[in-house]
Amino acid sequence: MIELTIPGQGVLNLQHLVMDVNGTLALDGILIEGVQRRIAVLRDRLQIHLLTADTHGGQAIIDKQLNLQAIRIQPGNEAAQKATYVRNLGNKNVIAIGQGSNDALMLKEAVLGICVMSTEGLSTETMLAADLLMPNIISALDLFDKPLRLIASLRK
Repeated sequence: MIELTIPGQGVLNLQHLVMDVNGTLALDGILIEGVQRRIAVLRDRLQIHLLTADTHGGQAIIDKQLNLQAIRIQPGNEAAQKATYVRNLGNKNVIAIGQGSNDALMLKEAVLGICVMSTEGLSTETMLAADLLMPNIISALDLFDKPLRLIASLRK
């Protein structure tokens, strides 16, 4: 768990990190360099959850690389499926990271929603639903290694 006191917002008890895969952690179905190492470091502090529609069909490889089992989102109403997943975990303890349109509701549902810019693009709907906008997934994951950055960005 990561516990942060954010001035003007109170205490965040972060237990779960829920992330979209394609466009967020992977580009064209291939894991972005540096993601594997950063997720490995976070595993002792956060429960890691991957949500994917497996657009490129390579999720089994990514699962093996990350030593995780992604949850496959079914076609149709993908945004609602992701939001429900976050809600079922107990959204007050969830960080969500994504960049596509079907990530907007999960970012809004989570206590901390982070939108990352991606070579694949960035949905303006998702950007507006986020608490933070990061230039890339590496910078976003590094926030949890250096949590004072989160306090500086989120304080009111």
